[in-house]
Amino acid sequence: MKLTTTPRQDGFVFPAEFEPIREVWLAWPERRDNWRNKAKPAQQTFAAVANAISEVVTVSIAVSSPQYETARAMLNSSVKLVEMSFNDSWMRDIGPTVVVNSAGERRGVSWQFNAWGGEYNGLYEDWSDDDKVAAAVCDVMGIDHYRAPFVLEGGAIHTDGEGTLYTTEECLLSPGRNPSLSKPQIEAQLREYLGIDKVVWLPKGLFNDETDGHVDNLIHVVAPAKVVLSWTDDPFDPQYSLSREAFAALASQTDAKGRSIEVIKVPLPGPLFYSHEEANGIESSDGMNRQEGERLSASYANFLMVNGHIFLPLLDSDFDDIAKDILAKALPDYQIVGIPTREVLLGGGNIHCITQQIPA
Repeated sequence: MKLTTTPRQDGFVFPAEFEPIREVWLAWPERRDNWRNKAKPAQQTFAAVANAISEVVTVSIAVSSPQYETARAMLNSSVKLVEMSFNDSWMRDIGPTVVVNSAGERRGVSWQFNAWGGEYNGLYEDWSDDDKVAAAVCDVMGIDHYRAPFVLEGGAIHTDGEGTLYTTEECLLSPGRNPSLSKPQIEAQLREYLGIDKVVWLPKGLFNDETDGHVDNLIHVVAPAKVVLSWTDDPFDPQYSLSREAFAALASQTDAKGRSIEVIKVPLPGPLFYSHEEANGIESSDGMNRQEGERLSASYANFLMVNGHIFLPLLDSDFDDIAKDILAKALPDYQIVGIPTREVLLGGGNIHCITQQIPA
């Protein structure tokens, strides 16, 4: 059922990803102007991610009816498949953000979705099916949902579950999202629909991120007042100044509880670029241009935390183990599960972008 109140009015808040999770949702990739070679390599990688997560928690995957049998054959028997219409497979952005109250009840938030920029700079023209996915997932789960009166994607927000929300100005203030809303008005909406008390604003996201700088590609909130930040020490890398601006922003602000924010720097992989074969395997379209030699927006921060596990994208043999070691030291209670996910990266995101956790 669609509710007419707001989560804040009803006492619901957005819990952290490191709190207990009951289920993880994905959507099966098939869009040929984003996934190369008829999406076959991407499907193998999505299946590897889903199967790994299914060892830890229930996994549900939205799938179109023509793709149902293909997906079923590639997935563990415990993975649930749900037939659903959608335009592309970024469940983080099209699925519901699930909020909880003190009694443990869950409700979903359906954000308005416009393909990361609508008429201004959206990546495809028809996003009508994507915009209905959050409500559809809530219906499948049997929970009520709120329909937010503004554009937002799940990848644009991170929370500590204790009142702090992290986001980037580059994304939330971009002309393609909510041009009629001021920064204070956007903050007020975030408070209302996520039950948070403070927004920590970072200037920009990762270099060349076509989502206009989603926060989940730059940082990951791994504990209260503790954040992983994508980093490079190469002064010639365009990410060099962006990461330093983010670090300065985190260092100059406190969280909702007044705590200083600890920052764990994790090196970027690469830099990585589209190969000739990869760029040529994608059917051309207006919104998503994939050029040989174009910089990929690659990041180890784009992992998923599920019940004591970190599902980490493996992207570069020179840096994979370094990233693993840093996270293992910072989060000794977590088991780190590395999954090679270059095929997801080629589509414009990574493990965090293709998953949406449902809190317990």
